[in-house]
Amino acid sequence: MNPILLVTLAMGVGLLLCWIFRRVAHSSRRPPVTAQWIEELSLDRYRPMMRLLEPDDLDFLRGQPGFTWRMANRLRAQRCQLFRSYLRSLDQDFQRVSLALRLILLHSSHDRPELAVALVKQEAAFALRMAAVRLRLFLFRWSLCRVDAAGVVRIFDSMRLQLQGLVPASADLIA
Repeated sequence: MNPILLVTLAMGVGLLLCWIFRRVAHSSRRPPVTAQWIEELSLDRYRPMMRLLEPDDLDFLRGQPGFTWRMANRLRAQRCQLFRSYLRSLDQDFQRVSLALRLILLHSSHDRPELAVALVKQEAAFALRMAAVRLRLFLFRWSLCRVDAAGVVRIFDSMRLQLQGLVPASADLIA
């Protein structure tokens, strides 16, 4: 076998293992999922993210006296950094909602195969859309495309509403 291919494959497996380890390490530090957290979970915290990468501010900056492309690049880099922070938070919230729904399925006295299938589909769709958003964000940083995170936010909102409809106001899911 080609040695370059073997090295590339080994590096890929190593990166995958690092990513899995990091995800597991971060999951143990998550705060508990409580009925209060579920009740307070809202899309309002992600509304600023939705307009963070809109071209309006850059267009305004371009029209100002003393404008330089360096200023635009710096603004774009700062906005990308903020957007990544929102994406991390959205991913964490999604993972917590997903975990809570899995616990509900696990402890339910009735089998709910339709909910289980929907959960797996939504998790896969969220992961794919999140990867696409991250790729587009990388390209946006260099002015190569626009970023639309509405799809991942819609999936998160759907899961959030599903969870809020299933959890009684007094229940604590994870202590």
